[in-house]
Amino acid sequence: MRLVTGKKWESFADENAILFPEYRKNRDELIGFVNSLTGDETVVTASLELIDLIASRFRRGEENILIYSNTGKSLTLKEVYELRKYLDFDVRGGFSGERARASVLFVEGKTDAKFFKAVFKKLFEFREGRGAPYQFRFIERVFERDNFDLLERDGVYLAVIPSEGNSGVIRNLGNFLRAMEVFDFSVERLGVAIDIDESREAALESIAGKISGFEHEKTPSGYLVGKTEVVPLIIGLPFEDEMIEWKKPTVEDLMLHLIAREGLLEKIRPGLEALEESLGRKLKPKEVMYLALSAYGHWGNLEGFYELFVMRSRFRNLKAVLREAGLMEGLRYLAFMV
Repeated sequence: MRLVTGKKWESFADENAILFPEYRKNRDELIGFVNSLTGDETVVTASLELIDLIASRFRRGEENILIYSNTGKSLTLKEVYELRKYLDFDVRGGFSGERARASVLFVEGKTDAKFFKAVFKKLFEFREGRGAPYQFRFIERVFERDNFDLLERDGVYLAVIPSEGNSGVIRNLGNFLRAMEVFDFSVERLGVAIDIDESREAALESIAGKISGFEHEKTPSGYLVGKTEVVPLIIGLPFEDEMIEWKKPTVEDLMLHLIAREGLLEKIRPGLEALEESLGRKLKPKEVMYLALSAYGHWGNLEGFYELFVMRSRFRNLKAVLREAGLMEGLRYLAFMV
């Protein structure tokens, strides 16, 4: 299967090509069309709906590709499927507008995203972005749905993008690098924030393994892939407390360290002791988070609490936690403060 999109599609319009089959068809008719395909066709289309349907059906097999006719480069339909599903990437291309200094930070989940969003606002004076630069036009609609966070400071832009766990971060890293290659755009810096699952070395190896599929070179901060520098941010700062069951480092540990430095942990300790006795076991970090949230007087969700607490914390405490975690320099670099 070959899907062709972009402005220069005419060169693919031979007698065997199916040209713009979406014309005057509703969704049911498009589904019927896709079900009739054998996988040997060339389909020229400008419809994201049709692209989604075909990518979903033909995402297996390296021979099934989408060709962006403007550059003549291609993605596998598996990559297209994942770009659409996880990043809502507009794989029709055609992006335009002014380029700006821009960074992307991939994080594991939405609570992680709110934590790092608040860090960039608190320490580096970023604010909510009001308009996406050229490099982010492909996912501008997602920002409007509040799935991602777009920040801006003096013409410098930063997108904080949640994924689905460590594997999701690595998957999005690879797909994003491929998309930049095919659609001929770039961001200057791309942060990859993942937890230490087994070891710091294993976390770094997972990033290096994905980078190995691209031409790259090592830099002091990470890896240079084309015009983009990939910056690993490995999260690993164990939190030790006799009442808290600790298994592996996560952003929750950073929050626990910050809560302790801000004095909130001691204020809720009587509640922690009562809950521990009631449950008959040590407490999970998330359970501590919910008690802290309640004691803090925040009646929203954990995402909102993370952002609010970081924003209201003392500069010296937040910087101390990030320095101890080994994250401060990488964050400064993504913020173009280095």
